Amino acid sequence: MNARTRVLVATAVPAERDAVARAFPSPAEEVRLPGATLLRTDGVCDLLAAGVGPALAAASTATALTAAALTGTPYGLVVSAGIGGGFQPEAPLGSLVVADAITVADLGAETPDGFLPVTDLGFGTVTHLPPNSLVRGVAEATGARPGTVLTVSTVTGTATRAAALRTRHPGALAEGMEGFGVAEAAAAHGVPVLEIRAVSNPVGPRDRAAWRIGDALAALTGAFGKIAPALESWNTHDD
Repeated sequence: MNARTRVLVATAVPAERDAVARAFPSPAEEVRLPGATLLRTDGVCDLLAAGVGPALAAASTATALTAAALTGTPYGLVVSAGIGGGFQPEAPLGSLVVADAITVADLGAETPDGFLPVTDLGFGTVTHLPPNSLVRGVAEATGARPGTVLTVSTVTGTATRAAALRTRHPGALAEGMEGFGVAEAAAAHGVPVLEIRAVSNPVGPRDRAAWRIGDALAALTGAFGKIAPALESWNTHDD
């Protein structure tokens, strides 16, 4: 990958997109897409507020990828970025996590014997694997800890569910609501995917007083201030 390769950064909401945008010194150009607005920077990344949840994130990301491909300027990498919950104590508040696996945690079926992922039912996939060398490069550049980032449609709000997720996914460090949807869209276009989460709250019982959204957004800005060299130097042949 080189500096001319285009990178699409998909966040859930404008606040996350704007936190990423603050890492780029020059103003961004707004590009209207069906159902979403893209901010085009003159750096490595274009920024998309793709929406909350895996379905909307997948649809918006696919729209941006298709629009770029149709104009002959396809993206070479998609990054799902935002704030999210961290499993304690491994991912403390304000820390960064880079996904070495993007896994959907609640796509499947409940049975008397417990949860079955959709793959056990004979359908689809539940995990996308970002490029190893890129994960390493981002971890080294930002201090992010590599691990599994779970995608959920319902944010975890109890200790019981948090424990169940950790039992099923012992390598999980964080959860968000968009990563798997973004990864599905990227996979459909044959584009590699990465996920970065800044931890704003613990995974478990909901305690708004304990959330540190401002700190997490600042950590996200800081990460993207350091990440450009890793993106520019990454070569697809390294994996």
